[in-house]
Amino acid sequence: MDEKYLRYIRQNKKKIGVSVVILIFLIALGIAILPTKPPKTFTTSLNKTVYVAGDGSGDFNCDGSDDQVEINQALAYVAENPQFTTVHLKGPFTYIIDDTLLIGSDTILEGNSTAVIKLANNAGWPTMKPLIQQMSSSGNDNIVVRGFEVNGNYAGNSEIILGRGYYNIMYFNNCNNVKVYNMFMHHGMGDGLRVENSSNIQFYNNEVYKLGHDGLYTIGCRNVEAWKNRITCRTDSGLRVWDSNNVKFHDNFIDSFYHWSAGGPGILIEKTTGIVNDVEVYNNTIHNTYGPGIWLIGYGESYPKNEAKDVHIHHNIFYSTGKNPSIDWVGGIVTSGFYDTLIENNVFDGVYHAAIIHMYPPISTGMGDPVDLSPRGTGYTTIARNNIIVNTQKRTKDPSGTGYAVINYLPETHNFILENNCLYNNVGGNYKNANSTTDIYVDPLFINQRKHDYRLKSTSPCIDAGYTSSDSSKEPGNNGSRINIGRYG
Repeated sequence: MDEKYLRYIRQNKKKIGVSVVILIFLIALGIAILPTKPPKTFTTSLNKTVYVAGDGSGDFNCDGSDDQVEINQALAYVAENPQFTTVHLKGPFTYIIDDTLLIGSDTILEGNSTAVIKLANNAGWPTMKPLIQQMSSSGNDNIVVRGFEVNGNYAGNSEIILGRGYYNIMYFNNCNNVKVYNMFMHHGMGDGLRVENSSNIQFYNNEVYKLGHDGLYTIGCRNVEAWKNRITCRTDSGLRVWDSNNVKFHDNFIDSFYHWSAGGPGILIEKTTGIVNDVEVYNNTIHNTYGPGIWLIGYGESYPKNEAKDVHIHHNIFYSTGKNPSIDWVGGIVTSGFYDTLIENNVFDGVYHAAIIHMYPPISTGMGDPVDLSPRGTGYTTIARNNIIVNTQKRTKDPSGTGYAVINYLPETHNFILENNCLYNNVGGNYKNANSTTDIYVDPLFINQRKHDYRLKSTSPCIDAGYTSSDSSKEPGNNGSRINIGRYG
């Protein structure tokens, strides 16, 4: 018998066996079961939840093999019966899936924290086939995924090259109102949540650990917010937007680990053909990333100023970012191709290369042909004010001429405006192709720098030393009517 056919029989024996039993039963009784008829274990119609279990207690019950069959039956039932809203995965149980889970509109897919979705070993799926996807190819709206664990099972699929679009945890296209929260996603080969051509995306309170690409990746989306996530990067970024607008990234904790696959920037903001003029990044802690803490880049064909401007990066903490020994575009914030970027009231401590840099890599050598990342225009300006930059280190690759607070490698097309920053103990110096008349050069006197407590002592020279036009009204009383320099100004 053909080996390919035998392999198909082995992989699908559960589905085939169930189908044969049902067919014999129906022929014997001479009846048909309508797809909208609920299983006998369903409770009254007042209960809006359909339960999936691994111990026989659910409305649909799994056995740890090809469990996507029963989960998809539950999801289809909710999609067909509007009185139901939720598919709940009971734990403790590990649901092994060997095909995509399909979720419809107005549906919640949730689970106990002890419920685990795990990709089967040697899945063999094509690229861009995810573990969880919308049901309709044209898109679905009002989707919620929450509360359970997803094990991407890299150990069981280690033949796959990371970052090539294999086995994304979730991938939604042309969907509106997508919420993903309270999830634990780990050891995958692709993105955690990838969304394209969609709007109103919320990603929060998730733990993301060692995936194979980005934790969150949106392309051509509007109204994107990510907050209170704990992300350890591998291969690429923690949070990434490409040609997406109306974006807020705040109160996230992003780091990496020391390994060749540890990834790039903590946050990546990318503009090519879309409009990116409403992005705010604030109250994040980004540390020990392999690439830059934040990479902000516009490139491609020439575009007008109003398509790439006014990115606001404020009240973040960066420490020890840019450890990658194989690339030179590391640092705290690396940017090019954006107009009127405002970087204010951040702390940079011990970052590699420089805290804020105008530069771009010469090419991108990821998937496909190399990409020219140079911006085509001129007059790009970055305003940096009220920041504290201390202890900058030389980068590992080509360290000569690095270790400054601020570096501009693109003086012919990019310009810095530096106002009321505090620069101290940066091994290379303060500026390279940049200058300021209002910065100060003193120890900021943190409360406990070793423990990364960057609040200021009462004797700090950064108190009441910020930019005179900055708003100080949110500082405590007796604030001197002038903002403090640093994260807590």
